[in-house]
Amino acid sequence: MKSFQVAEFNAPLKEVDHPTPEPTGSQVLLKVKAAGVCHSDLHIWEGGYDLGHGRKPLSLRDRGVSLPRTMGHETVGEIVAFGPDAKAATGGLKVGDVTLVYPWLGCGKCETCVGGDENMCIVKPNSLGVYCDGGYADYMTVPNPKYLLNLNGLDPVTAAPYACSGVTTYSALKKVENVLHTPIVIFGAGGLGLMALSLLKAMGGKGAIMVDIDARKREAAEAAGALASVDGKAADALEQLQQKAGGPIRAVIDLVGNAQTTQLGFDCLTKGGKLVIVGLFGGGATFALPLIPIKAITIQGSYVGNLRETQELLDLVRSKKIAPIPVTTMPLAKANEALTDLQKGKLVGRAVLTP
Repeated sequence: MKSFQVAEFNAPLKEVDHPTPEPTGSQVLLKVKAAGVCHSDLHIWEGGYDLGHGRKPLSLRDRGVSLPRTMGHETVGEIVAFGPDAKAATGGLKVGDVTLVYPWLGCGKCETCVGGDENMCIVKPNSLGVYCDGGYADYMTVPNPKYLLNLNGLDPVTAAPYACSGVTTYSALKKVENVLHTPIVIFGAGGLGLMALSLLKAMGGKGAIMVDIDARKREAAEAAGALASVDGKAADALEQLQQKAGGPIRAVIDLVGNAQTTQLGFDCLTKGGKLVIVGLFGGGATFALPLIPIKAITIQGSYVGNLRETQELLDLVRSKKIAPIPVTTMPLAKANEALTDLQKGKLVGRAVLTP
């Protein structure tokens, strides 16, 4: 079995060969068919997050991320074998089925996990590709069949991003579902932004004005059906947003999450509006605190999504025949190159590793 691991933060991934594991207990062994390269992988690779305002960066090591670690939380794999205790809980899955891996695991025992929100577990997060080894490999194990969602014919390469960028944007859109009949504003026209556009249309939304500082990404967003696009660096970006919305802006989804995007997002909202922050680019908030009650603004964080939402998402993709976002396929051996291209902003859509 071959994998590419973070052996040291801020260092090239290390190619490792080790025996292919035998699934034990309730585990399932998968042969990886596709592994998406996510912006969150950059933070894991770099070892932390910028908190802004001169604060000490948030260290992933302090949060329990140990090295070496095989990243990859957007994974599709073919079932190779079940552990002896997994066969009673397969849910109809069988050897040879191609499945999307739900990666956002928790302790599985606390009230939050039992309630179906393992992605929000604070007792012992066990996310695959973050706290446990993930899909930057040719094989991987998953703790239980319940975390495997049958693709039923969906393309493995274009489906892999649904495990993160898909369910992340779907969950964020659900948080503003009551105002989707009006134009919303979305910051970031990369892989998540293009995913959000396609899901917004499938959910019956009016559409979105996309904000990005990269002209290529703005063009891609407009080609994907955005109502309009705005350069976030433009001196009159706020005025452009208000003009292109043609009315009050009631919802902003920030897929970037830095000081500039959150400020512009906050400023463009009407009274009673909601700012949903998804992106982890980093920095500190700059908006004036008195304006939060004066404008009655809701600021809400959104962290990936739960298993139920992931299944809802796949059902929506099938029923609405949602077109996939653009993907660039790269062999597993080019995992380092994929991360570097993402870091430099060279990618439009998503890079997907194919072992």
